[in-house]
Amino acid sequence: MDFADYLACDATALAQHVARGEVSASELLELALGQQRRVHGSVNAVIRLMEPEARAQLAAGFSAGPFGGVPFLIKDCVQDYAGVPTSYASRSMARYVPARHAHVVERYLKSGLVIFGKTNLPEFAIRAATDPELYGRTNNPWDLTRVPGGSSGGAAAAVASGIVPMAAGNDGGGSLRIPAACCGLFALRPSRGRVSSGPDIGEVWFGASTEGVLSRSVRDSAMALDVLQGAEPGDPFVIAPPSEPYVQAMLREPGRLRIGFTAVSPIGTEVHPEAVRAVEQAARLLESLGHHVEEAAPQIDGAALAQSYLHMYFGQIPAAMERAKALGARERDLELMNRILVTLGRSVSAAKLTTELNRWNEYSRALAAFHARYDLLLTPTLAAPPVTHGTGDPSGFEKSLFGFLHGTGLMGLLARLGLLDETVRKLAIDNLRFVPFTQLSNLTGVPSMSVPLHWTSEGLPLGVQFVGPFGSEDRLLQLARQLEEAQPWFDKLSALVQQA
Repeated sequence: MDFADYLACDATALAQHVARGEVSASELLELALGQQRRVHGSVNAVIRLMEPEARAQLAAGFSAGPFGGVPFLIKDCVQDYAGVPTSYASRSMARYVPARHAHVVERYLKSGLVIFGKTNLPEFAIRAATDPELYGRTNNPWDLTRVPGGSSGGAAAAVASGIVPMAAGNDGGGSLRIPAACCGLFALRPSRGRVSSGPDIGEVWFGASTEGVLSRSVRDSAMALDVLQGAEPGDPFVIAPPSEPYVQAMLREPGRLRIGFTAVSPIGTEVHPEAVRAVEQAARLLESLGHHVEEAAPQIDGAALAQSYLHMYFGQIPAAMERAKALGARERDLELMNRILVTLGRSVSAAKLTTELNRWNEYSRALAAFHARYDLLLTPTLAAPPVTHGTGDPSGFEKSLFGFLHGTGLMGLLARLGLLDETVRKLAIDNLRFVPFTQLSNLTGVPSMSVPLHWTSEGLPLGVQFVGPFGSEDRLLQLARQLEEAQPWFDKLSALVQQA
């Protein structure tokens, strides 16, 4: 098998070739490593190679699971691999070396995947651009001047640059769907409780985050969900298992679905014409497939939901810093803007945080009312095509001002007095301006997916999002397979990959 043959296969097909003896797992690993070497200087998707671990896995005999012998990458947060540092792309976590695998890593290994590296992410996975100071920025294979999204940006760039056909990510505010939309990939975010975050974490981001993969084919994502799904003892959320394997359920026709769509930003910000066009074209495609499609949106205050999300989000960095301090870290080990978030997060009272967390139930019930009328919600995944690096970042003056206020202790005082509320609001809007559609799924715990149905006039990918009711992964996968057959995307490759 040469690289062109490798690139022509999804993970399922590669495993079938291995099972038939047509190629060895060692040969596949060499092909993946070769492509990683070719594109690393351009893309910077993989920040830690685990070649010794992968070769030891092959020597010991990889599992004869559904992905037996397929090269694979995990994300450098939450997905602990025993004996290998989990850095969260932060200097503050440099001393953290887990003693045991995360459950998801165990399941990936049992499925036969050969893990040979870890992918890049923003520090502590809290941005939609993958540009940590520790490892440097990851570039979008479709245009190296643009972001691959985040926080699973390294995983998306690795798949989109042909290193692997599928890679692991997680999603606490869109971190699977955003990079999928940026890089022309498929990603499904499972329902809350579908996949275990244990054993060292009970729930990530109060249950807003869950594990999943980015892939080039729907069947790979369906098979991966079969591998990952199911609770472990002690998990805080337990969801009813599917009635049949997702890889089989995916093959069923979805029937005539009622789909409501909107391209209006829930926080009142601008939506790029290409994002609007992506939704309108998807709506026409759905109608041509026999579905009922009309403009409709859940009755939810998007600005309030964003506020609830950001209060949870601001609280993550102070909590992460406390964990890092226990490992010997200092606050100056964090990037400046995350040091600012530590201060802002500490200024939020427990009562305010609890109030915002309690509002998640309101959003869940309002979304359930929408799903009583419509099977699915269709929106843009992104409010604009993948942006250039640095777009939306604080200016040099703002960074200097924040650094001064933080260094003198004034920021903490001003935050506690409520005098930075407008600054926080601006930071919130700037942070969510390009990704206002994805947080709804995280706070309500329902499944959602980004499907690569649109490319812009500049040739950039721009996915659309579907949001389903709780536990409806099977329906989402059925629709995704139908769309994949109607408008295939597997063979759409960036010039970077075609040059290999």
